[in-house]
Amino acid sequence: MRRTAPRAGAGVGAGAGVGAGPGAGPAAALADGPPVPAETGTEPERQTAAPAPAPAAERLLTEFAFELPRGYVDDSGTVHRHGVMRLATARDELVPLRDMRVQENPAYLSVVLLGRVITRLGTLPLVHDGVVENMFASDLAFLQDFYRQINAEGHTRAGVTCPHCEQPFEVELGGSRLGES
Repeated sequence: MRRTAPRAGAGVGAGAGVGAGPGAGPAAALADGPPVPAETGTEPERQTAAPAPAPAAERLLTEFAFELPRGYVDDSGTVHRHGVMRLATARDELVPLRDMRVQENPAYLSVVLLGRVITRLGTLPLVHDGVVENMFASDLAFLQDFYRQINAEGHTRAGVTCPHCEQPFEVELGGSRLGES
């Protein structure tokens, strides 16, 4: 007898997109259109129409652009300010704990962690903990705060209230320069 109901957890795994639908595997999450069933047949319990793709609002945003307040200066003197940080995984937070530099100095944890989650910075071919280690302190503080915002809250907006009219509104914190929010 064939199974026609989706297995528990079938939509969870590497590459599965948010809102991909029950039973949609990694291939379905990466496909341009709606997921295509793996088997075809005429059994009455099979779906005859493929589910509609998830609306854009249900997709998980995993990369966030930022702009450093001062910028990283490389060996040739080029300043790199615009970058991209991805959401951290549990592995990103666990692996640095085995690093000898972190074990000797726990303050080094944020340097190693940021080196793992920053995917782009200006025109640098590779971002690693050595790059983060040589950033200005104000840029490091900015990146630490940015990391907390996107990983703890899931977005880079903050709800605020106008001090004059007391109307609530949101301020975009990601990519803003110090003092501009």
